[in-house]
This record gives sequence, structure tokens and C-alpha cells, in this order.
Amino acid sequence: MQITLTSEESVRLEPTSGPMTIEAPTADRLYSPFHMLGSSLAFCTYSILASWASNAGIGTDSLVVDVAWSFGEKPHRVTDLRVAFSWPELPASRRAAAQRVAELCTVHATLTHPPAITIALVDAAGETGAAAEAVTATPATPATRAASAPEGAAR
Repeated sequence: MQITLTSEESVRLEPTSGPMTIEAPTADRLYSPFHMLGSSLAFCTYSILASWASNAGIGTDSLVVDVAWSFGEKPHRVTDLRVAFSWPELPASRRAAAQRVAELCTVHATLTHPPAITIALVDAAGETGAAAEAVTATPATPATRAASAPEGAAR
């Protein structure tokens, strides 16, 4: 497998022989946490499609997965992820099924149904001390965002 950083906001995953590599067009382009997020979605999507293809007798030598994202502010975050795959070997009659299979990726499911995230400060012994309290972030849904908006705020 090869992951290529195609921009500051996109990656491409292509099947290659040999060990998995991560490549950038220039030496100064860093593999950011956002590239990691995009790579995990690309690799998961590729894996689920390749598994399905092996059962369906469809080759995956030319399957390429691209993931791109955009940022939003307040708070700074990834606001959307776009997954596109090119697969010349895929018969036209199997395209709709492949699209449905791609949506079965566990990373896709995790991002569309976000988990609660707990952040805790740990002491030098590796334990959460009495003074260090864990903060758990529960994913916001449109209903919880509306319910938590200040009275009179636009919803």
C-alpha cells in the first residue's frame, strides 16, 4: 500500500507491492494528524472493498481511494470528509453495491456516529489523581446543540 499526501487537505491510497509507505511530493510536507485521519478512512474503505471484491471475484489492482477534507472554525475542526474511489476493474453492474459496501467501513461508522471521548490528566505514576478530573466529551447532535443553546440564541 502507498499513501500519498496529495495536498494539505487530502490523501490518496493506492495498492502497491512491498511494505506500506507514506509519501509526500516534497520533503517539507509533514504527515499531519489530519492526514492520519484521512488515511485511516481511506485504508478502512479500501480494506472493506477489497474483502468484498475477493468474495465477488473482482480484482483490486487498480482500486484507488482518495480522501479530502475541509476545516471549520469555532472550534477549529474538520467539518467534512469526502471519499472518492476509482476502480476500473469494477463491472458497471456492481457499482451501486460497491458504494454501499464502502459505507460499511468501521472508521466511516465511527465518524458518522462519534464516540464519547474522555480526556484525563494523569500523574507521574500513571494514575488519575484526585485533583485531575476526567472530562468526557459527548458527541453533539443537532438536538443536543439546540437544547444547549443559550435562551434567545439562534438555533
